[in-house]
Amino acid sequence: MNILELLLLLLLAGICGSIGAVLAGVRSSFLVLIFVGFIGAMIGMWISRQLGMPEWLTLDIGGKAFPVLWSIVGSALFVGIVSLFWRGRRTVLVG
Repeated sequence: MNILELLLLLLLAGICGSIGAVLAGVRSSFLVLIFVGFIGAMIGMWISRQLGMPEWLTLDIGGKAFPVLWSIVGSALFVGIVSLFWRGRRTVLVG
């Protein structure tokens, strides 16, 4: 995987993470959304395997299949669950 494919994968994960976050009603920075997109892809693929569902809308980037649809579903679930625990708490940024 070269640098262009890695950047494309990060961009795709950020887009999927941001769609999942919008579905869950949460706003965050793009770096966090990239992380959410990757975690969402893992959660979504695990759910699809457990339910015996096919991999819909996968993109092949650098020889690696990235499940776009399951990444969005997993991202929405991940953000929704995390936001349940963080509601009411305030984050203070110093500096």
